[in-house]
Amino acid sequence: MKTILKLFTMLFCVVSFAQTTVKGKIIDNSGLPLPGANIVVVGTSTGTVSDFDGNYSLTVEEELPFSIRISYTGFEDQTIEITTNNQTVDVTMEEGNELDEVVISASRTPERIFESPVTVERFGLKEIKNTASADFYDGLENLKGVDINTNSLTFKSINTRGFATFANTRFMQLVDGMDNSAPALNFPLGNLLGMTETDILSVELLPGASSALYGANAFNGILFMRSKNPFDHAGISAYVKRGMTSQEAAGDNPYTDFGIRMAYKFSEKFAAKVNFAWLKGTDWAANDTRGKNDRNFIDGSSTRENDPGYDGVNTYGEIASSSLRTVAESPDFLSQLPNSALADLLPLDTVVSRTGYAEADLTDYNAESIKADWGLYFRPWENDFEIQYVGKVGSGSTIYQGSNRYSINNFFLQQHKLEVKNDNFFVRGYVTADNAGDSYDLVFTGVNINRQWKDDNTWFGQYAGAFIQATVAGATGDEAHAMARAAADTGRLIPGTPEFQAAFNKVTNDADVLTGSKFKSESKIYHGDANYNLSHLIDFAEIQVGSSYRQYQLNSFGSIYTDAQGGIDYSEVGLYTQLQKKFLEDDRLKVTASMRYDKSELFDAFLSPRLSVGYNIGKDKNHNIRASFQTGFRNPDTQALYIGLNAGRIILLGSAPDNPARENRQFPVNSALGQTLVGGSSIQFSGSNAYNNSFTASSVTAFSASQNPADLEIANPSIVQPEQVSSYEVGYRGKVEGFIIDASAYFNQYQDFISTVDVVAPFYGDVQLSQNVPGTTIPQAVAALAGSDFQAYRAYTNTDADVNSYGASIGVSTKILGGFDLSANYTYAKLDFDREANPDFQTNFNTPEHKVKASFGKTELFKNFGFNLSWRWSDTYVWESSFANGVVPSFNVFDAQINYKVTSLKSIFKVGAANVFNKEYFTAAGTGYIGAQYYVSWTINNL
Repeated sequence: MKTILKLFTMLFCVVSFAQTTVKGKIIDNSGLPLPGANIVVVGTSTGTVSDFDGNYSLTVEEELPFSIRISYTGFEDQTIEITTNNQTVDVTMEEGNELDEVVISASRTPERIFESPVTVERFGLKEIKNTASADFYDGLENLKGVDINTNSLTFKSINTRGFATFANTRFMQLVDGMDNSAPALNFPLGNLLGMTETDILSVELLPGASSALYGANAFNGILFMRSKNPFDHAGISAYVKRGMTSQEAAGDNPYTDFGIRMAYKFSEKFAAKVNFAWLKGTDWAANDTRGKNDRNFIDGSSTRENDPGYDGVNTYGEIASSSLRTVAESPDFLSQLPNSALADLLPLDTVVSRTGYAEADLTDYNAESIKADWGLYFRPWENDFEIQYVGKVGSGSTIYQGSNRYSINNFFLQQHKLEVKNDNFFVRGYVTADNAGDSYDLVFTGVNINRQWKDDNTWFGQYAGAFIQATVAGATGDEAHAMARAAADTGRLIPGTPEFQAAFNKVTNDADVLTGSKFKSESKIYHGDANYNLSHLIDFAEIQVGSSYRQYQLNSFGSIYTDAQGGIDYSEVGLYTQLQKKFLEDDRLKVTASMRYDKSELFDAFLSPRLSVGYNIGKDKNHNIRASFQTGFRNPDTQALYIGLNAGRIILLGSAPDNPARENRQFPVNSALGQTLVGGSSIQFSGSNAYNNSFTASSVTAFSASQNPADLEIANPSIVQPEQVSSYEVGYRGKVEGFIIDASAYFNQYQDFISTVDVVAPFYGDVQLSQNVPGTTIPQAVAALAGSDFQAYRAYTNTDADVNSYGASIGVSTKILGGFDLSANYTYAKLDFDREANPDFQTNFNTPEHKVKASFGKTELFKNFGFNLSWRWSDTYVWESSFANGVVPSFNVFDAQINYKVTSLKSIFKVGAANVFNKEYFTAAGTGYIGAQYYVSWTINNL
């Protein structure tokens, strides 16, 4: 009996030793609770987080004494020794500053932003909760050096340091390590397949070239979004936002944004979470009726009333056009005239376009985003070793502007990831798949609704015949054009009628660009990468090694790429290493060196080195200067390689070695001479001609005006090759008299810069002008241009011209008037490129030279009440893209919000507005004007 009692006593002692409980409350220096603070046992991964009231309780199996570390973003860490069981530890956290915040992106390892070797921006939980923007993603625009181009209400494109369109293939976006680019498009779709606001742990942004660590697409910058792990952040949190959007073109329309996060820690070994978000509203309507000229620039002088060849920015159908000379030479047209000499009454060099439809006639402007994700997290040994499975899906409707305007309806994206990791390594693999759903091209919808009603030859013939009749009757030229259009348009399908709707349904469900506008995609990306940090094995320096592999499987059924006969597969592989070491007294000098090897199966291998040096100055090491040299390279993206998209007056053509020959279409031959030379009324024409028998588009325009063949210039662009950049950067971070300063300057030199060049390929004759029309001295290629027997291409290639860019930014933040947060930043960006010498080459810099941003607010103006105001100004700049080129005027935008915490409901209520004064503006030529967005939100339990 005594033996049993001894054993029981020993067991009780063991249990007492194993079960030590610590509890308390975490508050800030103003007495407010800090929900979501991390409390971790030092030297272990065991820990918990504080609840909405700042309370926590932690029971561990540790021998006394031991220490716990309390951390919270924006506050200084505290370490406290635990000496007794059931010890109560209430902690008041001292607010730090942004220089103390920890980032991971700059070196793939945790480090203070103060000592980051390169420029990095961070958007933490405090900034997310206090943003005056309608959502956290929009709030990123307040970071210095960041541009957000608004495509539509639900699709925004982030960029840094210039060279951006909505198809921003130079910028990468990673969500928990996964690239969330759409496989068919090869660029991020904003936050459409991103994160739910309540699940965000942190957002980091790395401007500039980062290929040395992150590979080919990390050329102009990377956005990193990390979610909350259910082991550390359990519970249910949700938000709902209700409000309205206000725009002159679309009116006042309601919108709703709802999200919920559910996470549960079942044990120390297993946890799981589920997120869901839904947004519905009305998109920004685009109704720009200005015309585009033949160089695609928006020309305010061109209208439907004064220009027979008018091509409106947001009216679609006018790309179906013809010169009246072509009509006059048509045997069918001449046979219908009582006297063929009447054809001479036509203004033969005038181009006439069919009458288009307004964008509002072709889309309902429904903006909707539905996304969900889930994760299963397993820690088999109850330590930092973790196995994750994460799944993500996204669907919805939006407007996308690329080479044309597109109505994206019921698109579907999904990702699935399996990852194994601990504090020293990770191995992950994921797949991204897309489905275009019911999406369609707005431009070709307008074109082919017209053709459903009346084919082009009939319409142009009626136009020409009515013009002649009006001229014979004594009408002026303008009067004759007006009467001719009215005659040809008689009986045209009217929006809202059953006949129009039937034609619309037929066209948008037909993927043949000659008769329909639907585009299809079922493409995939398979990606795997791994990283190992050897710092726990090697003392003299922190060394990392890693690798990645990616395979593309493109399948657009010929609607985007040249894959009508089957899918396109290709792959890329990369290897990298990084060494980081501190030197001198107190580790003041920090050197980081990286090297990456990348190989695409289509191109030769590339090496991307990076070297950065940071030095802490001052007695307290509170000033840091840094300098870096980085190289980046960019493999041509999927569009630059394999696109074969008929955009109407021009065909977008990628130049992978085998792609131009696959872009093979049949075209009508317009002139009688051409039909004789090619032996028929049509020709089968290969895209290879764009690269080996073409003129520059600008010289063809000059020839059209002068009729002088000497003005023609041979184009014959080269097949696209990888692009390279050498980037030099210097910077400073520090705290001076209560002001936190972060400044940087950079200079980028590009080699083999990738973009597009516009060329014109004649259907017959050589561009060397050595082949003449039989029996004449007229070159066949010149005759082809005169007879409209040619095809225009926008060909992907590299330029040998010098392309450089440089810029600088500075951000300053401080506290004034007893705790008010005040910050401001300025960004300068400049392109160094000789446009006049390279008129056919577009760099798509698309960035204002000057930007200024500022914010002012206080989280606790009085008890439980806070506010935030933000303002940004953008300079005038020129927007270049395949859809339209034009000037974007300067604009000012104010956002504002007030918030109130109701602790009894564990809730935060917010009232706010983006563009509060509703001064409409736009960020890209061709998009809808951005109006105001007013909202009221309720967030509960967002730890």
